[in-house]
Amino acid sequence: MKQICLFFQIHQPFRHRRYRFFDIGNDHYYYDDYSNESIVHNITKNCYLPANKLLLELAEKYKNKFKVAFSITGVALEQFELYAPEVIESFQKLAKTGCVEFLAETYSHSLSSLKDADTFTDQVKRHDKQLVRLFGQKPKVFRNTEMIYSDEIGERVAKMGYSAMLTEGAKHILGWKSPNFLYVNAINPRLKILMRNYKMSDDIAFRFSDKKWDKYPLTAEKFVEWLEDAADEEEIVNLFLGYDTFGSRQPKESGIFEFLKAVSEQIVESNCLKFSTPSEAAEELQPVSAVSVPHPISWSDEERDLSAWLGNGMQMEAYGKLYDMRGQMAKCTDPELQKDWNYLQVSDHFFYMSTKYFADADPHSVYSNFDSPYEAFINYMNVLSDFKMRLNAKVPENEIENEIASLHRLLEEKEQKIKKMEDDLRRLQKNKKLKK
Repeated sequence: MKQICLFFQIHQPFRHRRYRFFDIGNDHYYYDDYSNESIVHNITKNCYLPANKLLLELAEKYKNKFKVAFSITGVALEQFELYAPEVIESFQKLAKTGCVEFLAETYSHSLSSLKDADTFTDQVKRHDKQLVRLFGQKPKVFRNTEMIYSDEIGERVAKMGYSAMLTEGAKHILGWKSPNFLYVNAINPRLKILMRNYKMSDDIAFRFSDKKWDKYPLTAEKFVEWLEDAADEEEIVNLFLGYDTFGSRQPKESGIFEFLKAVSEQIVESNCLKFSTPSEAAEELQPVSAVSVPHPISWSDEERDLSAWLGNGMQMEAYGKLYDMRGQMAKCTDPELQKDWNYLQVSDHFFYMSTKYFADADPHSVYSNFDSPYEAFINYMNVLSDFKMRLNAKVPENEIENEIASLHRLLEEKEQKIKKMEDDLRRLQKNKKLKK
């Protein structure tokens, strides 16, 4: 039977507020709490809760015949715990059914796999601990930020102990080959590679409600027929989507939830299709060959490369300045700095600086809360400048910074003494008034 691997990504960044030049050194709080909370509440109402409710009904009805996988970033889980704990509870109910697999990824949805092995490893380990704490699952399969993959990254993931990894079935990589097979890493064949069928995945994610599409309307019967009609020798169809497809990118009124329900039921009842989680597919199927990916690919845009995040000078400068601090951060034990360091690595910050399609305001600017990529760059660099000052005060980079840090500590001590004396004075004055 042909296996259907249904996977959803969930990510929500901690968005920065407008952080001005004059805030540097004066205000160390960088986040737009109102936007973060309102966006999480909105997508929780439209997507996460109704979609999870539907998946739970399917899991309870069909038991182990229905399977689904999720990759949820650490920063998204943090926001759910802050603003929408009911989302965590709904995923915990799904986890208890045994029909859901949670995948590993970078905690901050970062680009660390491209820059620094130690930072990358630390982020992945932190994410694993979070999944164990919240859902009781130790991930076996890895899904990198935006499905970024190369032979070198895959080898690193294999050494970390994961059995399989998900990535894009990019046409320029596969050539005449089909994504509907299991492959292995070209350097370390112990790592199995599941490749996204981008055409069928995007039919749901982007074209479902497009009335100009020549296949519109997309019905469950039509889609399942496409799955069944795939070449007999093909073994798996990997449908990898952003979870916001359901109720957000494709609104409820489009019939997207009814479509998901009907497709799932028809796959369960099919004589030639069955659901599998990524780890099950990696265990049950035999790889057909190695897949060679010498340069990193992703699932973004037509190019399937890194240009959405590192395609212009602004992005490269910000990215370089950020990771220039990784040596200092390795010595830093301050919890507030560590938290901000993780949030600064979120790939969305670099995505907002993209100038691709900016003139058309699509698709990159629709996700940004800035008016232009240039404003996003200036804002991020202001935040980074303040963060660097704070880091230098805690972990001096050189002798000059060490002297500056000593002066900062001296000033802080004096300010604390002054504050204590002022408190004592106010207390004495209050006591004097009471005695009168």
